[in-house]
Order: sequence, then structure tokens, then C-alpha cells
Amino acid sequence: MLGSFELFGKEYSYYAVLALIGALLAGAFSFIFAKKRGLNEVKMVFLLLFSVIGVFIGGHLLYAVTNIDKLAYLPKVQNFMEFIYLMAFVFGGQVFYGGLLGGILAGVIYAKVTKLDNFSGYADIAACAVPLFHVFGRIGCFLSGCCYGVESDFGFTFHNAVIESANGVNRFPVQLFEAGFNVCLFIFLLFMLGKDKFKNRLFMLYMFLYAIVRFILEYFRGDEYRGFLFGLSTSQIISVLIVITIGLYAIIYKIRKKESK
Repeated sequence: MLGSFELFGKEYSYYAVLALIGALLAGAFSFIFAKKRGLNEVKMVFLLLFSVIGVFIGGHLLYAVTNIDKLAYLPKVQNFMEFIYLMAFVFGGQVFYGGLLGGILAGVIYAKVTKLDNFSGYADIAACAVPLFHVFGRIGCFLSGCCYGVESDFGFTFHNAVIESANGVNRFPVQLFEAGFNVCLFIFLLFMLGKDKFKNRLFMLYMFLYAIVRFILEYFRGDEYRGFLFGLSTSQIISVLIVITIGLYAIIYKIRKKESK
């Protein structure tokens, strides 16, 4: 929508600024709630910092997967600068699911290496922190136009979106709908955290609910460069796998719980 703004003679991306604000708020929230729930707030911060590394790597890797067809230009590269340009194009974006899964993997590795006690307790807090961060990330997406909705009578027209194809057409504000959903998800999970509901399984509840809504919202997105398979987007396929995996876990958990009685 706006792309970027200028401050003191320098240009700043709305997405980068809002993502930073979201990260700081999510970190502050996690620090406060870790302390409130008797967990080590410093370890909570380090867990998040290591997870951010996974988010960065995973987000770029999944973006590259959605652009894997661009590697077909590799044999045509004539010099090192062209190679760098091609790699920057292939790996130059972020996909949320890649970041989420990368962050989870990095967090698990950190917990294993440091032998973190009560890892699931820290994960319950992270279940609230992630949608809190995501609210600001999606608003940043809307302002930058880096991901956009389908053509629609209801919505907004981009003029300075970072993706040229988004401009000049009235588009459904799917980013704002996802931001609104994340606000609701944060409030709901915070309530569940306060009531100790789904204790030690709150992150799975977050992933399950988000996956369902993300699957639906994908039909309202118009940025087809994300890659498609069997008529579904990359994010829809991941959503389906998440729902199936968590659903099977819930069934097995209930069966074992009944057998132990």
C-alpha cells in the first residue's frame, strides 16, 4: 500500500519496522509471563533468540522452495554477479510457515543442548507470543504489498507495492483479515494460558487453529508466486499436514489416557 517511509533522509520499510515492533512486544510479553509463571525469564529470551535464527533460515529456505523453478536459469548465468543476483531472487523472500517450522526446530535444538527444564511450559508462552508478533507482521505485509489478496470489489488498490503485479487493481485485504484473526487467537490463547487449559499442549492448539484458518485465507490471496501443487498452495499443503499430524496425536493421546485408567 505505502511500501516505505522516509525519516531523517533514510528510507525504511513498513514491514521491517512493524516486524521489529512485533518482535519486541512478543519478547517483552514472553519475558513478563515467564517470570509470572515461575520460569526462568532469561532462558525464555535465549530460547526466543535461538528460535529467531531458525525463523530467518527456515523462512528463506521455504521461499526458495516456492521459487525452485527459477534455478532453471542457472546454466545461463555468465558471471559471479549474475549468480548472486539469481540467488538473491530465489532466496530473497520469507514464507511464514518456513519461519515457524524453522523456529520450532531451532527452539527444540536449543532446549536439547541446554537441557532446558519444562520446555513445554516455555512453549505455552511462545504459543501466545507468535500470533502477537504475527499481527504486526501482517499489517506490515499490507502496507508494503509484499503479499496481497485476489481482485475484489471490496478492498484497497495498491500503487506502491513492492510486488509490481499487485498495483493498480482493487484487492481483497487478506493481510488485515489474518492480522485480525491473530489478534483474536492471541486473546484466546492468553485466556487458555491463564486458566491452565491445554497445559503443555498450547503450542499445538495454536498451530492447529492457525492451520485451519490459514488454509481458508489462502483462497483469498492473489500472489501466486508462492508455488502450487495439486491445486493447493504451499501453505495449504503444510496446513493440511499440520492438522492431520496434530489430529492423530490427539487421538493417540486420548487412547493412551483411557488405557492408563
